[in-house]
Amino acid sequence: MWSKIHHLPVQIYYEDTDHSGVVYHPNFLKFFERAREHVISSETLARLWRERGLVFAVYKAAMTMQDGVEYADMCDVRTRVRLDGKYKTLWDQTLWVTGAKRAAVVGTIEMVCLDENKKLQPIPEEVIDFILGGSSGNEK
Repeated sequence: MWSKIHHLPVQIYYEDTDHSGVVYHPNFLKFFERAREHVISSETLARLWRERGLVFAVYKAAMTMQDGVEYADMCDVRTRVRLDGKYKTLWDQTLWVTGAKRAAVVGTIEMVCLDENKKLQPIPEEVIDFILGGSSGNEK
């Protein structure tokens, strides 16, 4: 079951682009990372690390650029997540330029949960509750 769709507004700055004014492709991965952090919340991620030594790491990433994104564009990163087994989450992420009829960038990111020794760990209950319940990681 997929979570609800989360939205993160992103403004494209000059620093995000190459010499032609088009977003340099690795920056889309940074925008997607930022959106995933907003979905679970930096507070939750920091607490999982401090209290339990747990982190999430990218296991696999696929990304397709369908349209150009340029300097000064206003965008919306749309993210949804679902469990994919005991140790992995699947993230469906798209970046839309405001007013566009289709996503400019489509990404699928697989994340695993690891302990401080980089050993696979089950997805924490609070993250599972969020995914299954559809609540925000920022809610208390």
